[in-house]
Amino acid sequence: MLPTSSGSFPLFRIFGIQVYLHWWWFLFAVVELSVRRNPYSSIGWKVAEYVAVFVIVLLHEFGHALACRQTGGKADKIILWPLGGVAFVQPPPRPGAELWSIAAGPLVNVLLIPVILGAMWARTQFQIGDASVDVRIFLGALFWINLSLLIFNMLPVYPLDGGQILRSLLWYGVGRARSLYFATIAGFVGIAVIAAYFIWSNPNRALFVLLMGGFLASQCLASFRHAQALLQLEKLPRHAGVKCPECGERPPGGPIWACGACGNRFDPFSTQGVCPHCSSVQPTIPCLHCGTASTRERWGIVRSGGAGSPPVIDV
Repeated sequence: MLPTSSGSFPLFRIFGIQVYLHWWWFLFAVVELSVRRNPYSSIGWKVAEYVAVFVIVLLHEFGHALACRQTGGKADKIILWPLGGVAFVQPPPRPGAELWSIAAGPLVNVLLIPVILGAMWARTQFQIGDASVDVRIFLGALFWINLSLLIFNMLPVYPLDGGQILRSLLWYGVGRARSLYFATIAGFVGIAVIAAYFIWSNPNRALFVLLMGGFLASQCLASFRHAQALLQLEKLPRHAGVKCPECGERPPGGPIWACGACGNRFDPFSTQGVCPHCSSVQPTIPCLHCGTASTRERWGIVRSGGAGSPPVIDV
């Protein structure tokens, strides 16, 4: 399960994006700082290294968020937690928009490589006194941590960046639903192969690898089920003359939507958004393809004055 803002507290807001820090971060920091061997001359450098890791993660997530906005999507929240960061982004439902939104995160790590190497070179050109050894260890640690994060995120395992990039590329050829289906299958294979390799190469890390693999597999499974639902939607008849104002997909026909008042399922596009069970008017209707909820007026099933539009024909 991914972190939510309910278990986090706000750090700051920049570019209209609220950054949260999950409370588990502090527990993990205490354990990490007390158990891990300290190669520095003082604990301050160890703390600085730990904080720098999350700065790298934060820059990575801002890469996702700002790229998503550049495509016309929505991005207003980032949560930092012990396993990294999560940028809550909603790019437009187009393969190109999703590809850029996802690829921009690892691109930040790529750009950080020459920056860190430049800092390492600068250290050799200037005398820093007694702190020279600590600075060398610190910059070396940042280099390998940044590179490790880049490699890890680029693994072809959904929902890691590599798996989502694979999905976006497949989208061009096989469509939205099948691309997610194939990407999640590749994710399961990737998790099994990578976990087996690391357990074989370092049995002492087996528990950590199994926990991380289980977490990724649970996320992959949720996406796999979502892909199956999208494939089922593609088989249903569609409403003619109605399109999602966000993604342009025509909604399927049939009692699929749940009434927000009574919970019974009905087809809002055949009743102009009025539940036939309790007569309540649905203020918004979500698109089952992109997830965006739009008003009846935006869907075009009622006019702005509230009058009904002509009957919708199923095809």
